[in-house]
Amino acid sequence: MADRIKRPAALWLYTGGIYLFVFAPIAASFVFSLNADRFPTLPLGGFSLDWYARVFTDPAVWEAFSHSALAAMATGVLATFLGFGAAYTDYRYKFFGKSAYLAIALLPPTVPVIVLGLSMLAYLSRLALSGALYSIVIAHAVLCAPFAMAIIRLRLSQMDSALEAASWNLGAGPWRAMRHVVLPFAAPSLVSALFLTMAISFDEYAIAWFVSGLNETVPVRVLSILQGSVSPEINAIGGIVFLTSILLVVAAQVVHLRSSRRDARSARTGD
Repeated sequence: MADRIKRPAALWLYTGGIYLFVFAPIAASFVFSLNADRFPTLPLGGFSLDWYARVFTDPAVWEAFSHSALAAMATGVLATFLGFGAAYTDYRYKFFGKSAYLAIALLPPTVPVIVLGLSMLAYLSRLALSGALYSIVIAHAVLCAPFAMAIIRLRLSQMDSALEAASWNLGAGPWRAMRHVVLPFAAPSLVSALFLTMAISFDEYAIAWFVSGLNETVPVRVLSILQGSVSPEINAIGGIVFLTSILLVVAAQVVHLRSSRRDARSARTGD
């Protein structure tokens, strides 16, 4: 009985320590972004929103946020589309070399981002596609599509393979079956993949730095500020970026959990 009592407490302590280690620097950044003093010192010089006001009135920062937002939305749509295609191919078809296909499809996140960024720069330059906002979208889609594929693939693995075949037997063509059977079932994973890939694209720095040219995203803009001087504006920008990213990730998780609970209720009721 004593062991059963100690184990949950130790587990909670261990988990709390991990969260503290991960989020303490982010919390410190939030605190210092509200500090009236220019330098991050304790005790704080006073409460102030001046650094956020400077961020919101800085045209260069606003432009960087617009670039990041547009790139993230376009990347999310493109990566989700590619991820669905790859996941559906894995779900529906059996073919020679399928293991190699899956390994290659899931490979980009395992490549160091510096190597991937240099490779994308060289490839896009040969195609005269580098240095534009769509360059970021193309490069980020390569990075993010495997994440979308993994999420959608997990959802499709829970689908009864007989459902699509039954719709064909009832007269539905392949595209109609896709629209009325596969896509509705996969919809929660599509939304989750969209939000997650948007968050990844919004935060990504190294690849964007290589291929963006003069189209600075927020992380690239932060580096530009750091090269000039250490400004408390960086803490304010970091706080905004973190809130944006965490909201997208939480939205993806909420959609996933709601679909899981709905499936569990349907299984219990036999619907």
